[in-house]
Amino acid sequence: MSDVIVAPETRDLEDLATKLAQWLSTQIPGATGVVIDNLAYPRGAGQSHETVLFDARWSEGGREHEQGCVVRIKPRSFTVFPDNLFDEQYQVMKLLAEDGRVRVARPLWFEEDPALLGNPFFVMEKKQGRVPVSIPPYAREGWLSEATPAQRRTLWENAVRQLALIQCVPTDDFGFLEGPAGAEQGLAQEWNKYERFTAWLEEVEPQPILRAALDRLKASWPQQDPAGLVWGDARIGNMMFDDTFDVVAVMDWEQPSLGGALHDLAWFCTLAETMHGRSAVHGAYLEGMGTREETIALWEETCGKPADGLEWYEEFTHFKMTCTGVRLGQLRGTPMMDEAMMRKRLKVD
Repeated sequence: MSDVIVAPETRDLEDLATKLAQWLSTQIPGATGVVIDNLAYPRGAGQSHETVLFDARWSEGGREHEQGCVVRIKPRSFTVFPDNLFDEQYQVMKLLAEDGRVRVARPLWFEEDPALLGNPFFVMEKKQGRVPVSIPPYAREGWLSEATPAQRRTLWENAVRQLALIQCVPTDDFGFLEGPAGAEQGLAQEWNKYERFTAWLEEVEPQPILRAALDRLKASWPQQDPAGLVWGDARIGNMMFDDTFDVVAVMDWEQPSLGGALHDLAWFCTLAETMHGRSAVHGAYLEGMGTREETIALWEETCGKPADGLEWYEEFTHFKMTCTGVRLGQLRGTPMMDEAMMRKRLKVD
């Protein structure tokens, strides 16, 4: 297990407990004696939002109640993405919890008023399980690296099935995720998002490599654009697993859209190869995890959608990841990649 707190900012947890207890007593009708304890920051994951785990106890109607919770606080200065989708991620999780196909933590309460914690926040139920963390890389040390190939195979299959089930959720109620006019959904929406992301990065300094990469991708625009919901950061590191290696929760819905079915699959395959595939550069090869071809086949079998044209979406994934890397470098004051690395990743001469 990682001991590293990677939250973008932290605060006094005793003070947070006091504030949450006062606030929660106003959210639960008839609740008295609210106690908040066992507060802790996640370890090895959670770089984009301040997220705190806690337990709540209270009396209501003559009975004692307990609830494991997680509070997620909207970022203030450490903003990784240009789009503010904090409200939307809560709504997405609420709809997914109601639908039941995709396993998510059940959203409990949302607070719009920034007065209490400095920014809006929401509280969701705390799931019990294990997460393949990024720091240190899960493929190099920790419970997944110590698992047997058969156990990893089980984890991989369960993860891919959950990934695919996202594409089985009807999107009729997700209209609040539509993009701007002319790019309401489909590939046009995700493309518009990352064109704007590039322009946002250029407010700090020119991005000629990103611009050249956009031109290259646009010149090979794909014909395949199957409809579907986008999770965003689709990887096993954003899933929680139980002791049987089944998925407990699909987490971190901070960049959802109606951008289409292939974005998450492309992201998942790209990160898998980088973190635990045979050519892993940020992790190590893990025997038992499915190959790219096996992942695609299982995804298609589960959701019933074709993955034709995935190669272009994988190239787009590299572009998206590079945008995020450039932004993190801007926030931290230290570039995460040099020009040569960017050119190689984005295939720009």
